[in-house]
Amino acid sequence: MLLLLVGSCTNKSSTGQPKKVAVIVSTLNNPWFVVLAETAAAQAKALGYKTKIFDSQNNTALESDHFENAIVSGFNAILLNPTDSDGSIVNAMKAKEAGIPVFCMDREVNSPQAATCQILSDNYSGCVAIGKYFVQTLRTKAKDTPINYVEILGLVGDNNTWNRSKGFHSVVDQYPNFKMVAQQSADFDRNKAMEVLESILQAHPDVNAVFCGNDAMAMGAYQALVAAGKANDVGVFGFDGADDVMNSIRDGKIKATGLQSPQTMAKTAAEYADEYFKGKRDFAKKIPVAVELVDQANIKDYSTPKKL
Repeated sequence: MLLLLVGSCTNKSSTGQPKKVAVIVSTLNNPWFVVLAETAAAQAKALGYKTKIFDSQNNTALESDHFENAIVSGFNAILLNPTDSDGSIVNAMKAKEAGIPVFCMDREVNSPQAATCQILSDNYSGCVAIGKYFVQTLRTKAKDTPINYVEILGLVGDNNTWNRSKGFHSVVDQYPNFKMVAQQSADFDRNKAMEVLESILQAHPDVNAVFCGNDAMAMGAYQALVAAGKANDVGVFGFDGADDVMNSIRDGKIKATGLQSPQTMAKTAAEYADEYFKGKRDFAKKIPVAVELVDQANIKDYSTPKKL
C-alpha cells in the first residue's frame, strides 16, 4: 500500500522530492519575456514542482550552459524560449538524450525531433492582419503620393522574425505605391531600434510609417520619432501586445500591435510538462496560439494590462 501511495505522487521524483522544471528564456531584458518566464514558473509551481528561471541573454552559448546546468542538476523538464531557431536545436537534443522533455514557448526550433511540443503564436497570420490595417490606414494618402516605410526586423536567427515579416509583406507588397525604403535588424531591442531609426531618418527623412517586428522595437522607434519631431507624422506599428505599447495605443501614439498571449503559451507549456510527468507522450508537435489585432479603435475593448 505504501509503495502504491508513493508511486501515485506524480509530482515527486524517485527520491521523494518534488520534480524540478527549468524555465530557460532568450532574454529577461524585455518585459514581454519576463511575463512569459514568470507565468511559466508560477504555473509549474502551482502544479507542485520546483522551478528556476534561466536568462540566456540572447546568447546561444549561454543557453547551452543553462541546459548543461539543468541536466546535471537533475531538472525533469525544460520550458524553453529559444535564442535561435537553428542554434538551439543542439541544446534541445541534449536534453532529449538525457530523457528530459523540452516544451518550446513562443519561439520554435527547426527540428521536429528536438522538442516534445512547441506552443507558438500564429505570427504569420497575425502580421497579415497588421499588414491589412497598415495599408488601410495609409491607403488614402497613397492614391496621390507614394508611401515610404521602414521595416525594423528582430533577431535574424529567429523564425518569428521572418514569419512576421512574410505575413506583413504578403499584403503590403501587393500595393505598388507602398515603398520600403529601408529594412534593418534591431534584434528585438528597444535601444537598438531607436538608434537604427535615427540613422535611417537621416537618409530618408520623408518616411510615412514604420513596421516593427516587436513592441520593444516599436517603442524605440517611437522615441526616435519624438526626438526628430516626427511623432505626429509617422505611424508606428508593432507586434506583441506589450503593456507599454497597449498604453501607447490608448494615448493615440502607436497605431497598432498584434496581441500575443505569453500567459497562454507559458501556462500551456507548464501544463504539458505536468501531463508528461503523469505519463502522456502523444503531444502535437506544434500548437498555434491566435494573435489579435489591437488598434486605436478597439483598444477600449481591452482592459489595462495587469502586472504579474
